[in-house]
Amino acid sequence: MTELNEDNTAWRRALRRELVAQRATLDAAAHAALSAAIVTRLRAALPRPQVVAFCWPIKHEPDVRAAVDAWVAEGAKAALPVVVGADQPLAFREWTAASSLQPDRYGIPTPMDGDWLQPDLILLPLNGFDAAGYRMGYGGGYFDRTLAALAPRPLAVGVGFEINRLPTIRPEPHDQRLDWIVTEQGAFRPTGV
Repeated sequence: MTELNEDNTAWRRALRRELVAQRATLDAAAHAALSAAIVTRLRAALPRPQVVAFCWPIKHEPDVRAAVDAWVAEGAKAALPVVVGADQPLAFREWTAASSLQPDRYGIPTPMDGDWLQPDLILLPLNGFDAAGYRMGYGGGYFDRTLAALAPRPLAVGVGFEINRLPTIRPEPHDQRLDWIVTEQGAFRPTGV
């Protein structure tokens, strides 16, 4: 683990911007093809969850809604994360195709109503990731707090593009390790898990 310090924070902030920009270079056709490959890998590697939480794709993140739709068609429920307060774990509100979505304070589409659910599987977008199973998000720590707080802890599956694989994200003490990483190239259990 890397100690919390200004140098590491600045390094991660700059790397995060670079990784998001790198992902944005994918044209629409490449993005759709890579997202479809990730959906296929998800469906092949993971059993159907009871409640799957996922993130509405923003900033050129992989679009895994087809996997969610397929699980819902098989009887699962789907949920989207909701920021309930600064520095607090996320809550998860049920999502259906008929759900009304409004942008939250970060511009992320969020359900305005629906039951609160506890997921047994969370699909987390990856700005960056490493073979040890650590992810780089947007820097708010929401998913790390959420994974640390949920009991029982849901299966945490990172979804991202291979272009965002790193030798290390320099994990800090609060970073939560993922159970799986799924990219267009395959589904991987992190080393050491």
